[in-house]
Amino acid sequence: MGRRIRWLGLILLACFALVLVQLVNIQFKRANALANSPFNPAVHAKIYDNDRGTISLANGTVLAKSVKINSSTSSYNYKRVYPQGPLYSGITGYDSYYLGTSGIEYEYNSYLTPHAQAPQNLSQLLFNKPPSEPDNVILTIDPVLQQAAATALTTLPPGANKDGAVAVLNPKTGAVLALVSNPTYDPNNLSNPDVKTEEAWDYAYRLPDREGFEPIEPIATEVPKFPGSTFKVITSTAVYNLKPSLINYYFPYAASIGFPDSNQRLFNDGGSACGGTMETMLPQSCDPGYGELGIKLGVPTLTKQAELFGLSIYQGSYTYTPKIDLPSCTSGVSICIAPSDFCNLAPNSQAFLAYCAIGQENDAETALQNALVASAIANNGVMMTPHLMEQIRDSQGNVVTTYKPTPMLKVSSASAAESVNKLMQGVPKPGGTAYGDFPQSWDVAAKTGTAQDSHIVDNEQTDDWLIAFMPASDPQIAVAVVVPYQLQDLTGAQVAGPIVRAVFQAYLNEIGSSGTASGQ
Repeated sequence: MGRRIRWLGLILLACFALVLVQLVNIQFKRANALANSPFNPAVHAKIYDNDRGTISLANGTVLAKSVKINSSTSSYNYKRVYPQGPLYSGITGYDSYYLGTSGIEYEYNSYLTPHAQAPQNLSQLLFNKPPSEPDNVILTIDPVLQQAAATALTTLPPGANKDGAVAVLNPKTGAVLALVSNPTYDPNNLSNPDVKTEEAWDYAYRLPDREGFEPIEPIATEVPKFPGSTFKVITSTAVYNLKPSLINYYFPYAASIGFPDSNQRLFNDGGSACGGTMETMLPQSCDPGYGELGIKLGVPTLTKQAELFGLSIYQGSYTYTPKIDLPSCTSGVSICIAPSDFCNLAPNSQAFLAYCAIGQENDAETALQNALVASAIANNGVMMTPHLMEQIRDSQGNVVTTYKPTPMLKVSSASAAESVNKLMQGVPKPGGTAYGDFPQSWDVAAKTGTAQDSHIVDNEQTDDWLIAFMPASDPQIAVAVVVPYQLQDLTGAQVAGPIVRAVFQAYLNEIGSSGTASGQ
C-alpha cells in the first residue's frame, strides 16, 4: 500500500513539474507570440479596429488612411478611407472587415498595424516604453503619370474597347511609376463596417463587365494576354545574346512562309511582303521573317532566352511571378513553348515554334511583365526588381526603412541589349509600325504588338500592345500598354500608341518643370 502511495506521489510531482514547465513556456517563452497570434480572439477582434498607418505618395498625396468612427451603432473605432477612390485600388488594395486585406495593405500589414516602437531616447529605453503605433508607407508611384495613364486608357477612340492596363517603370531602379487597370473598383465600398454592404460590393466587383474582366482583378498584374509582336524583342535578343551567327540572317521578301511538317502557312499582317535583316524586319514587324528566324534559333535557344527574361516555361503547375511587393497571387503567368512539347511532336512543331517567336498563341504576359522586358533592354540587359515601396516612416517621421534598388535578372549581355535597343529605335521612324506615334525629337525606342486572341470566337478580335522607353540614348522611363479584345482592323500602334504617348508627354511636362519625375 505504501509503495503505491509513493508511486502516486511521484506521478503527481511529475505532472506538477510538467504543468510548471508549460506555464513557464506560455508566460515567458511563447508569451509574445501568443499575445500577437491572429488566432488569439483578443487580437482578432482588434485587427480591423486599430488606427492603421497611412499609405501615401512622395508628394504627400494620401492614398489610404484610418478615420475615427463617430457612431453609436458601430462596434469599431476606425474605418479605412481611400481619398483617391478607384485610381489606385489595384495598388493599395483594401482593408476590409469582411474580406481582410489585399495589395499594399496586405504586403505591409505588419508595418501599417500598431506595433511596438523602438525607443528614441534613454528614458524610453529604461522607464517609459513607447506606445504601440503604426508606421506609414510611402510609394514610388508618380501621381502625374498615374493620372495620365488612367485618363488615356479610358478615353480611347470610338469603337475601341476601354478595358486594359498600363505599367510604367524606372528601368534603372525598378521603381513602379504608374500601374493602372481598367475596369477598376472603389476600395471605400469594401471598408464599410456594415458587413452586408461589403458582401454586396464584393459580389458586384467580381462580376465580369461586358468585356469579360472583373473590376477587383487588376489586369496590369493578374491577367496575362498574348503579347503579339512585342515578343519579337525577346526573339531578337536571343539572336544577339545566344546565337550571334544569325545576326546578319536575311529573309527573302515574302508575304508568307510554309512548314515542311504542316499544312499551315504563316502570313504577314495585312498580307504584304516583307523581309531583309532584323534591322529592317523588326521596325516593319515582319511576321514570316521572324517566324523563320525563330525556327533557325530552335526550341532550346528561344526557350532559354525567354527564361532569361523571367518568362517561365509552363509545365504542370509551375509559373513565374515577378518579385514585386504585392501579394504573390497578383502576378500573371508567362508562357513559352517548352522543349518537351516538341519532342516527337508532329505535324505542327515548326509552325508552333514560328508562332511562339512572334508572340501568337503560345505566349502570355501581363502588362507588368512586358514593361520589365522593355526595361531590361533599356537598362543594358539588367532587369531591376520592380518595387512600389519607396520608404517606410514611423509616426514621428523617422525613417524605418528605404528600398534599395536590386537587380533581379541579367537577361543578356550589354552589347546584345544595345543592339536590340537600336532595332527598337527604328519602330517609331518612317517605315516602322509606330511611325507617327511620337515626335522624332523624343528619341523613343518601341515595339508594337497585335495578337489574335484565341479566347474570342473565330479570332475576330486582337490584343493590342505597345512597349517603349525613352530617351533611347539614356532611358529614364519604360512603358507597357495592353488593350485586349480590339477590332481586327485596329493595331497596337493605333490603340496602345496614344496611351504611351500620353504617358511620355506627362513625363516630359513634369521633368520640364522639376528636372525629375517622382519615384525615381
